[in-house]
Amino acid sequence: MGFLLGAVIAVAAVFAFLNGFRDASAAVALSVRTRALTPSLAVLLAGVFNCVGALASVALTAAFADRLFTVPPGRNGLVLLLAALIAACLWGIYLWWRGYPSSSTHALISALVGASLGSAVIGHPPLDGINTTMLTLVLLPLLVSPIVAFVLAFLAVQPTSWAVRNTAPSMVNRRMRQLQSVAGAAVAFGHGLQDGQRTTAVVLFALVAAGFVGAGEIPVWVPLFTAGLLAAGTVFGGWRISHTMGHRLVRVDPMRGFVAQMVGAGLLFVGAIGLHMPLSTTHTVTSAIVGAGANQRFASVNGRVLTRIAVAWLATPVACLLLGALFFLALSPLT
Repeated sequence: MGFLLGAVIAVAAVFAFLNGFRDASAAVALSVRTRALTPSLAVLLAGVFNCVGALASVALTAAFADRLFTVPPGRNGLVLLLAALIAACLWGIYLWWRGYPSSSTHALISALVGASLGSAVIGHPPLDGINTTMLTLVLLPLLVSPIVAFVLAFLAVQPTSWAVRNTAPSMVNRRMRQLQSVAGAAVAFGHGLQDGQRTTAVVLFALVAAGFVGAGEIPVWVPLFTAGLLAAGTVFGGWRISHTMGHRLVRVDPMRGFVAQMVGAGLLFVGAIGLHMPLSTTHTVTSAIVGAGANQRFASVNGRVLTRIAVAWLATPVACLLLGALFFLALSPLT
């Protein structure tokens, strides 16, 4: 039991680090692309606010965990978590290698669902509440949040342009670059709020399954553990994905970059604090970038790259569900 718990916590640490490493692009890509911040300063700023957001998400973790499902106690529950974490990590590494932004949230939840199905196939207890989880926390956000982010960013460009219509373009660019520093920090904070809950909840599930803590109890070290690894991953940064989002996907000026980041951050705050619903930072911010860029002209969006990203998003739940089931079956002798 102790070995399995240690393995789950170790792989959860890798997941949190990769989460920050890959999702750093959401906070830094536009700020660096529009020269609002230097790469080093942008990454450092994102790392700090990512850490603060993850620590602030402690109060939301219990609500998030309650809305997910109940993990079976004992070795079976720990193997479920371990299989799902391995599947989510490997899929994330694959898409990072391809340079495509993807949702760590949907990867993890889909892998948990797949591991649960694998558990049921061989007669072990599955996760409780799995059908509701798949519908409300994976499928609906996957379909709705990118559309909402795209539309809001597309519409927000016009009033922002009107507000600065009498200002010289050079002054507009300078001010918007300054505001992008604030917007980038807001995205990083929102990412910490959202994704800090995921790893904290998984470690909490593992501790409960192993009998070390009761349901609803969150040891002090768990959010510190999550926040530190998320921030470390952000500081080391995923420049491969940042290049895709900042250069290959769409070209935006400082004003549209500011609009995209503020729309993305606002939706992350609403999802975490208002709705207690996990939203993908990657899906939200990427769609907002495309929406803001498309407002100048749709031809500015690289259709080939956008199509590949969309395919990766749609493939993530299916691939991670299958991987989660396969890894659980492979690890089932440990149950």
